Amino acid sequence: MDKVSAFTSEQLKADVPQFAIGDTVRVHNKIKEGSRERVQMFEGTVIARHGGGISETFTVRRISYGVGVEKTFPIHSPNVEAVDVLRRAVVRRAKLYYLRDKVGRDAKLKEKINK
Repeated sequence: MDKVSAFTSEQLKADVPQFAIGDTVRVHNKIKEGSRERVQMFEGTVIARHGGGISETFTVRRISYGVGVEKTFPIHSPNVEAVDVLRRAVVRRAKLYYLRDKVGRDAKLKEKINK
């Protein structure tokens, strides 16, 4: 194994959170402000997952004060402490970019019911 792949394999998280496109998640993200460090949560719908390995990312979208806000998080980043799945949705697309044009009830996804 070469040095680059050895370095990236040791940086991978052992417990990768299990979530899919369309799920509503709460991301616990570490924020550094000067010398202090705190955890900030960002809750929204997963609209995309990109890449693989160490560079895998996911994009979460929510509406905040009437404005759509999207954040992209690296899955294996040490700043992402946890990803909690709040609800799962039935989707038929790999990317939900069409939600950017939807507002209110139109942007709602059908919930997946597990029996």
